[in-house]
Amino acid sequence: MHRPLTADTVRGLVRTALGDAAGVGDGLDVRPVDEAGEQLCWWIGTRHVLRLAPDPAASVRQRREIRVRDLVRPHVGVPVPASSAAGEWANGLAFTLDTRLPGASAEGRAVSPAGEADLAGLLSGLRSVPVRAAAALGLPVTTPRSLEKVRAQAARAAQRVDADGEFDPGRLDRLTPRAIDQLAPLPGTGVVVHHDLTGEHLKVTADGRVCGVLDWADAVIGDPAEDIAGLAVAVGAPAAVRAATLAGYEARLCLRGLWLARCDTVIRLAGRLQGQDEGPRPLRPLLRAQLRRTWEAILLERLTDVPEQGPDPGQRRAPDQGP
Repeated sequence: MHRPLTADTVRGLVRTALGDAAGVGDGLDVRPVDEAGEQLCWWIGTRHVLRLAPDPAASVRQRREIRVRDLVRPHVGVPVPASSAAGEWANGLAFTLDTRLPGASAEGRAVSPAGEADLAGLLSGLRSVPVRAAAALGLPVTTPRSLEKVRAQAARAAQRVDADGEFDPGRLDRLTPRAIDQLAPLPGTGVVVHHDLTGEHLKVTADGRVCGVLDWADAVIGDPAEDIAGLAVAVGAPAAVRAATLAGYEARLCLRGLWLARCDTVIRLAGRLQGQDEGPRPLRPLLRAQLRRTWEAILLERLTDVPEQGPDPGQRRAPDQGP
């Protein structure tokens, strides 16, 4: 059992990590990021955030995340946190003291057209990260999800959401079996994927520019449609599709990502309404907002068929996706 977390123990950990030369005194302002949660994430002054892994598995992901951020930083064109210090805060449990990025969560700020260009740079930059180098860091290789299975889950979930007057299940009928076939993932197109592009992980300036991307612990080598799906949930379907198109992704992949996001948001809201995934914060308003964002209309949906074509030149075949 690890020692209890208090402001004093956090100050001591930071002092030890940075060394006496850093001038960290007893008056250093430290406070938990989430007062109601497990208090495993702390603001350290105005320049850093301390993140404490809760278990050995999370410790492995956190140590890998530090290396992954260093790998992607030269490619993505948007700020990524850097680790000022790292180590263990309890036996076998890792911590990292990260630079604190400016800006507010995308959940509370809209992304401007210039911000969409920032997101396009993020997507195209991730596609350019050498897959071999990512695999060498131990980044997991994931199999693309079956859109047919995800739609079936969403259809079942939609019945529960419809019972509460939240969603019309008939909207899922637009994802026909033919469309599912057309939107199947192409083989050999795995890239580095952030895999958790929620609004809270995107930092946005007052004028709508993207000034940071947080939390790379869930990054994988996999389907780039997953990051398009994340953006649809975070910033809305039109902005996500515009950013993906600007990044060079074809209509097929944009629509695949959009439908993954739409099905996911129905499934998550249904789970919350059924009392699953209870947490310290009221999530229903957030999940409803995410559902609305993913179902915003986009111009691509006027296409009844996605043109048959080979892999997008931007989605180059990974030479070796194995670790």
